[in-house]
This record gives sequence, C-alpha cells and structure tokens, in this order.
Amino acid sequence: MIQELKASYGNLFEEALINEIAQVGTYREVPAGHKLMEIGEYIKGMPLLISGAIKVLREDPEGDELLLYYLEQGDTCSVTMSCCMGQARSEIRAVAETDAKLIMIPIRKMEEWTAKYRSWRNFVFQSYNNRLNEMLQAIDNIAFLNMDERLVNYLREKARVNHDSIIHNTHQEIAYDLHSSRVVISRLLKKLEQMGKIEIHRNYLKILDL
Repeated sequence: MIQELKASYGNLFEEALINEIAQVGTYREVPAGHKLMEIGEYIKGMPLLISGAIKVLREDPEGDELLLYYLEQGDTCSVTMSCCMGQARSEIRAVAETDAKLIMIPIRKMEEWTAKYRSWRNFVFQSYNNRLNEMLQAIDNIAFLNMDERLVNYLREKARVNHDSIIHNTHQEIAYDLHSSRVVISRLLKKLEQMGKIEIHRNYLKILDL
C-alpha cells in the first residue's frame, strides 16, 4: 500500500503522513460500476483515490441523476469531507467509472491531521476548491449550453478519464448522466455520427473527432 500511496500522494504529503495513512487506512479494490456511496447513507470514511476514476452524481426528487464531476488518481471528494466532519448523511452517489483502487481514511483522523499536518490542510482546501470549480462548471453547462454542446463535453470528458476513445455506455445511461431522455440523446448522437464526429456501434460508441 505504501508504495502506491507514495506514487499518488508522495508529492502532496510528507513521509510521516504517508506512514500514518498506511497504518490506519483501509485498502480497497472495486470494479467498474460498483456503488461506493449512496444518497442518504452516513459516511464512515473518506476515500483517497489511488487509481481509476469515480463519478459523482446528484439525484432529483423524481430519481433522475445528474453527473457532477469525476474523481481521479490523487483526488478525494470534498462533499464526503463535509459529511464526515458534520456527521451528516451523504447528498451524493459515487459510482466507480472504471476499476479503481482507493484507501478509506477513518473520520476520526481527518480533524487530527488538519491540526497536525500542513500538507493535509492544503490538500483539503485545494480539494474543496477543485470540486467547487467542477460543480460550477456543471451548473454552467446546464444553464448556458445546449444539450448538443453538453453531450460533446460529456463524451470528451468520458474519453479522457477512461483513457479510451471507445465509450461503452448505452444511450439510456448517457441520458441518465445528462439528465435527459434517451430519445434526445439518440437523436444528437446520430447527428454527431452524420458529422463524422463519432461512430455508433451496437454496444459502444467510438470517438473520431471531438
């Protein structure tokens, strides 16, 4: 565990903190599609992502989802931090976008490390800033972009975090992430295909020029 920690967080945390994380953290490997956090649950630990990607979603009263942002190697979730510190229920759903490795940090250590390690304080504040900017971008996408522009941004980001031009999501799954309907998404994907931007296959999409 400690070598993976150093590879992902060695440039952020001092060695003493790395050693403490290795002592008290719980190492987990999860497959793509695994639900790590559910809306309404109490959070017992904070994740530090070693590899892979996790998507963070919100849900409206009708049960429809909206993708907020992705977590990647070296990240953590500031919403999780807030819930941990306030002992509140989760307001997000977190699902592994790819196979992922992470270390769960006990809640009791978060406040202790904030006082003990400057690098941890800086990491927490920077994480809040990064996630806030990503949520503002998500809001801007909804408020100011047409659905076809949102779809292009979504496909680009999906390809980036997966390091793959092949996207294995169904039209319905993409519609869920974008809080839209399958009919609308299928129509826009067909338009992108006609423009030579993507190829639509039976079980996947291939990005050509986005």
